[in-house]
Amino acid sequence: MSAAVTQSEHSVPPRVSIIVVSYNTREMTLECLRSVQAQTQVPYELILVDNASTDGSAEAIAAEFPDVRMMAETDNHGFALANNLAAQAARGEYLLLLNPDTVVLDHAIDRLVAFADAHSQARIWGGKTLYGDMSLNPTNAWNRMTLWGVISQALGFSSLFRNSNLFNPEAIPGWDRDSESEVDIVTGCFFLIKRAFWEELGGFDKTFYMYGEEADLCLRARAKGARPKITPEAQIIHYAGASEKVLSDKMVRLLRAKMTLILHHFPAWQRKFGQAVFRLWPWSRMVGLSILRRPEAANVWREIWQRRQEWQDGY
Repeated sequence: MSAAVTQSEHSVPPRVSIIVVSYNTREMTLECLRSVQAQTQVPYELILVDNASTDGSAEAIAAEFPDVRMMAETDNHGFALANNLAAQAARGEYLLLLNPDTVVLDHAIDRLVAFADAHSQARIWGGKTLYGDMSLNPTNAWNRMTLWGVISQALGFSSLFRNSNLFNPEAIPGWDRDSESEVDIVTGCFFLIKRAFWEELGGFDKTFYMYGEEADLCLRARAKGARPKITPEAQIIHYAGASEKVLSDKMVRLLRAKMTLILHHFPAWQRKFGQAVFRLWPWSRMVGLSILRRPEAANVWREIWQRRQEWQDGY
């Protein structure tokens, strides 16, 4: 019997509301939900927002998991708004945002909630992410964007010196994710927050259709005294990018989000210059890859550069 059924029958209020937003990831989403059910003992509820999938996701999930609170949408709301809609229906003390292209390992949700209980001052918590082959996926956390980081990207330093904290500061390359650490940004694939604090922050800024929303929320949270924290004891597999099949489309969305983050979170005197420099990043990638004679990769970045009208001013 699933934890969700047990809670419903005995009216046990959930400690954590697990929110999954899916879009055309039927098999991965089913695998994710199976892992939640198998690996989670803390009282929970599952809320799933299906963003108008065309692969039968909503029907398959409802058939296998009748106790999931399903929101089968007729429009694709993107990530930010879909999570906001689910959070409005949540009853848990905590909200856990969990990507559909993840697999919960070794009671990771239980461990993350216990970590949050023990480190309440952090106010936002995340775990360690692995790729499908169990190697480290280092995208579980990030440093905030800075003017120097943007300059380093535009000049190609962050690509040439990926393992340098000086030249690739946003990626936190000097940290192997095997220790607890305070971070600027917890990635939204495995993101725990008290529901009351989420409501205080107003949830995600719906300006961000996809990408950047968790960075914006974490930075707003830090301004209110939060100190987001990561634990390696709570581990998941995160395959990453399952709902975005075309790299150029993904990067256009990501660049648009990052331009908006510069506008919202850089000091006023840095914003115009920061955005101007950031606009050069795809161009420098295109040129650098062409010089290195990597035509396929260079062509992707050429397309992204040619589509700059879509992203250069942000959302």
